Formats: sequence, C-alpha cells, structure tokens
Amino acid sequence: MHTPDLFAPLPDDAARLAELRQTLHEHAHRYYVEDAPTIPDAEYDRLFKELQALEAAHPEWLTPDSPTQRVGGNALDQFAPVRHAVPMLSIRTETDTTASGAENFDARIRRELGLTEADPPVQYVAEPKFDGLAMSLRYEQGVLVQAATRGDGETGEDVTQNIRTIGQIPLRLPKDAPVVLEVRGEVYMRRDDFETLNERQRQKIAAGAKREKTFVNPRNAAAGAVRQLDPAIAAQRPLSFFAYGLGEVTPPEAGGPSFETHFDLLQTLKSWGFPVSDLVKKGQGASDLIAYYESIGAQRDSLGFDIDGVVYKVNSLALQRQLGFVTREPRWAVAHKFPAQEMLTTVLAIDVQVGRTGKLTPVAKLAPVFVGGVTVTNATLHNEDEARRKDVRVGDRVIVRRAGDVIPEVVSVLLDKRVGEPEPFTMPKTCPVCGSAAVREEGEADHRCTGGLFCSAQRKQAILHFAQRRAVEVEGLGDKLVDQLVDRDVVRTLPDLYRLGWRAQAEVLAISQEQLATELDAAKRQELALSTLAEMDRMAVLSAQNLLDALQKSKLTTLPRFLFGLGIRHVGEATAKELARHFGKLDAIMDASEEQLLEVADVGPIVAQSIRAFFEQPHNREVVEHLRACGLTWPEGEPAERAPTHLSGKTFVLTGTLPTMGRDEAKALIEAAGGKVAGSVSKKTSYVVAGAEAGSKLGKALELGVPVLDEAGLQALLQGVAE
Repeated sequence: MHTPDLFAPLPDDAARLAELRQTLHEHAHRYYVEDAPTIPDAEYDRLFKELQALEAAHPEWLTPDSPTQRVGGNALDQFAPVRHAVPMLSIRTETDTTASGAENFDARIRRELGLTEADPPVQYVAEPKFDGLAMSLRYEQGVLVQAATRGDGETGEDVTQNIRTIGQIPLRLPKDAPVVLEVRGEVYMRRDDFETLNERQRQKIAAGAKREKTFVNPRNAAAGAVRQLDPAIAAQRPLSFFAYGLGEVTPPEAGGPSFETHFDLLQTLKSWGFPVSDLVKKGQGASDLIAYYESIGAQRDSLGFDIDGVVYKVNSLALQRQLGFVTREPRWAVAHKFPAQEMLTTVLAIDVQVGRTGKLTPVAKLAPVFVGGVTVTNATLHNEDEARRKDVRVGDRVIVRRAGDVIPEVVSVLLDKRVGEPEPFTMPKTCPVCGSAAVREEGEADHRCTGGLFCSAQRKQAILHFAQRRAVEVEGLGDKLVDQLVDRDVVRTLPDLYRLGWRAQAEVLAISQEQLATELDAAKRQELALSTLAEMDRMAVLSAQNLLDALQKSKLTTLPRFLFGLGIRHVGEATAKELARHFGKLDAIMDASEEQLLEVADVGPIVAQSIRAFFEQPHNREVVEHLRACGLTWPEGEPAERAPTHLSGKTFVLTGTLPTMGRDEAKALIEAAGGKVAGSVSKKTSYVVAGAEAGSKLGKALELGVPVLDEAGLQALLQGVAE
C-alpha cells in the first residue's frame, strides 16, 4: 500500500513560495535601491515570516537566492581564495588636484587616438570615486553565487555570505540578464550609518564590553564588516553598494548583452536591480570633465558617503578596446583625486578654547600640514572624554582629517611612534579666559565656564540672549551691531549696554566710571550714547535714537524675563517663571541652596546645581548688581502658593517623534500638569515618552525598567485616566 508523503510540497505551496520570493525581492529593491518603499515595514515582515514558514515546512525547496538567505550560514574559519575570471585591474591615479588633471587626461586620450584639433571632442562618462571596498559579484543563471574582494587583482577572497546581508544587492536577476554576469562595484558605508554604528559601539564600551571598539572612518568600518568571519555580525554593520562596471559576461554571440557605450551598460545594470549612482554623468571634452570635477568637489562634504575623487572613462566601448591597456591599467580611464582630507602631523601642544556658550573644547596645536586644500594648524579634540579615548598627547604623531568647512579633527594616534610617556590630557578646573570655575554636569560630555556674564569669550552670545524678545527685549540690537560694540570695546558686559561710551570718556578724563557717573546728567548721557552709536557702521541718528529708546524701555521688565535673560544654563522661560513664582524675589533665588532650589516644581538636581554654580561666581553677582544700578527693575512680591497637580513629582524624558504632538507642546502639557521634563534617563525617571525613531534614551529606559509610554499613553496620563 502506498503511503503518501505528507510533507511533499503541494502545488499551491510551490506557487505561493515563488510568489512570496518575487514580491519580497521587488519590495526590497524599492526599499534599499530606490528609497521608495510601497508597503509598511510590518507588512514586509509578515510576508517574510510567511516565506520562512513555508521554507521550514519544505526545506528541500530552499535556494540561495531566497530573501531569507540574506543572513545565514555558520561563521567561517577563513575565507576561501577566488581567482577572478577577468582580473580586477586598478585605474591610473591623477594626483594633480587642479583642472590640469582633467586636461592632461583628455590630451592623452586624443593623442592615443590620433585626433587633431579639427576632430570633435571625445565623449566621456564621469562618476564619483567611492571610498570603499572593490567587490565582484558573480551571477549564474540569474542567481548570486559568489562575491569576492579585489585582493591582488588576480585572486581575491570569497565573502559571499557577508555580501548577501547587503539589502541593495539583488540575490536574483530578471530573466533578461545573461547566463554569466560579473558585476564590479564598491561596497561602502554611508556616513549616517557609520555614526549610528559608532554610537552603538560606544554604548557597548560604556556597558563594559571588552573587545568592542569604535571605527576610525566609514571605509575601515565597511572593510571590517566585509571581512567579518561571522555573517551574523556582518549583518549588524550597515553596508551599501554602487555598481560601476563588469567582469566576465556571457558574450553576445552566446546570447549575452551587447553594449555600445559604458553609460548604456550602467543603465542596463540599473534596470537589472543594481544601484548605480545618480551622480554619473556624460560629457564631452576637457571642459565638461573640469566642470564635473569642480561640481562634485563642491558637493563632496554634503554627500551621504565618502569619495576621494572622480573617475573619467571613455564612453565608447569600441574606443576603449582600441585604447587597450598599459601594464595593469586601462588607458581609457583615470581617477582624478581631490585634495587629501587626511594627513600625518605632530601635536605641538593642547590648548583649551572657550566657545560663545561657555563650552570648553580641547584643541590640538599642530605642526602645519596641508589637508583638504588648506594648511591646518589646529584640530578639535571635542571634549575630555574624546581626548582621553583617542589618547592624544603632546608630541604624538597623529592622523588629521578635514572635510570642507568642517573643523579639522584628530582621527587617531600612531601609538607606535610615541616617544616616552607624555602626560595624558586633563581638562583645567577653571576657565582659561576668565578664571571662573569650569564644571561638567552629570550626564554631559562637555565642561563649561560658569562665568557667563563676565567671560569675554561668551560676551556676544550673552548680550544677544539678554536682548532677545523673550528676555528683556532690546528692539534693534542685532548680531551685526553687537559684533561692532564688542569688537570696538564699547561693550564688555551687559551693564555697558546702558552706559554706552562711558568707558572711553572715563579714560579720556582719567577718572573711574563711578566718578564719571556723578558728572553726567541725563542730557549728557544721551549725548555721549548717541555720539558713540554714530561711530558704528550703518547707524544713522534716527536708528541710534531708536536703540536708546529701546534700551530705556527694556529697563522695566519682569523677574522671569530678567532671570531668563541672564543665560543661566538649563534655565528656560518655564523654569524662570517657576523660580520667580516660588521665591518671589531675585535675592532669594541668588541665595537659595540646592536643597531649596529642588523644591521648585520645574527644577531637578542638574538645574539646581547649574543655578547655584552661576550665582556662586562673584563676577555674575557683580553684573546683576550693576544692571540694577543702571535702572533695571521689575515687580517683586512674596512667594506664591500652588496646589499640587496629579503629575507633581513625576519626571518625564521625551525621545523620538510623536505622531501629532511636537516636543515643545508635550513638554508644556507635562509641566502644566505638574510634571518635570528631564534630558536624560536615570533610575529616578518616572516615564519615558517614545515616538518614532527613538534613540538611545529608549534603550536606557528598557535597561533600567523605566515605564515607556507612547503618545496615547501620555495623553491618558495627562487626562488623569491612567497612572
């Protein structure tokens, strides 16, 4: 008696399996290559799981081109060698980073082809020179069967399992693809993906992972991922791909494709599902090559990926064959490099600079080196943690990177070149500009100067913040005028705004400003201020008088506006209002202890510490007293009582994008209900409100067991429906 095979695939199963694979391939192409998905992620996941279930039920139907095989296989002991059927040759490099590089190439091509000035210009294809890892993808019968690195050009390494994890690379080609097709291209890592990967690595290191490290640049990260022996780990490293040429292909006489130009070849690759850069262009003659070089050079720093030049290729494949090769390089192509963005130099010293907002930044003073088209003598170390992580010390040989207008930075140290044991960098305890205390708040990476109203490095920022509409509001006092007032030493501190010209007049009379005050009546003060403003560029008498009127008007303000205008770190408008309501008077706020400040509804430990540190600086108190002496005043009263609300004592952290509610709106609603909104997650956090693309704060919440709410959950809490 015949026993039926209960596990044999039924026709319906086979048809559904084929349909699912085709559908998933199409959606993966739209997602990874075209960046235009047509179904939600959840629907893609549902279809993917259905395919997994069918393949699990019928393992004999599993094929290498299935979407489920992008991540699979066991870790390897080593990579098998692959001999390229068509060598992966290198391209000659043109190191002249001026227009002459393109002109030289065009002149050489015309000379090789025997063209005269009377002949028409040669047509070229120009494309970016991707800074990644060259790769050869071999397809047989439309299925990806092998991926190999360049190696020495003749023999590379089999990295097929890792390359399958790249969503942009098709596992199966359309029916019109040739029987044998080798696609050459570049595996690279996008800059945003690189930053995300490094942030994930930093979190692992902070959590105590011993073998983890951050990556120096996207190219190194991509190369490390491709050569990762465990494909499961490689799948966690976000890689991308651009196709730019062919290796072995079924010849036209055997039914293979026939191309007349390189550009047509690229467009066909695109039609077969391969990503081809939109920056690839056709052009004629040296003038078009120069225009392309300059255009891509101008876009270089805004691209989503690293490039180090452009590549020119003769477009006609017939002319390519006529030109042929010299040694191991094609005569018909050249790589025209951009100015180097990474160079070696020596650290001469490490200084600390103070920014407009008081941030202290360690800066490496370098032996001059030409990087990215300019001579670099300084490079940022970002903060103390970064300086220590990179272990940059005086005398070290370092790699410096510059990208366009971005401030140069030290990428890494050549530790094997270090001489002796130079001292590690340590952030100073006081501001190098004004001598005020330098503090680093909990959860912050940066140190900051606490002398905000006194520190000359923060002068312009402090004035603009004080004069803005939401603070004391001095109409007409903008950036350009503040620049002039500060640069000409008319204004050093906020009180100088109300004493325009006093310093210069006191110096002429050889008396102090205090003595001068006794000699100046209102009319003389007005005259002195007007004459001082008249010396500023673009300041007519009328505009000068309008500014003086605005300064006079600003003297009558409110305590919350004045507090906010002082620029105390973490004290925004809402916190300033709560401080004024709670204490009633400025002196009470200035003298309050951290414990007393913590009693304020909108004040947590970090804010309390910041307020206390600000008013502990004698310079800041002196500025406040001088402002009072200049006539600034506001209503004060006794502390107001406020009944507790249902979210009193609750601390919230917001992360990601909520569906209908902006972050400022969510914060205002939480504060109106008595809650506090903090910037970082800790064990004291009551709730984390997470929206789309939530970051590391969500991970921290899950790690600490902090309740996580979506927008609907927050709304319920605000309405008192849930706890």
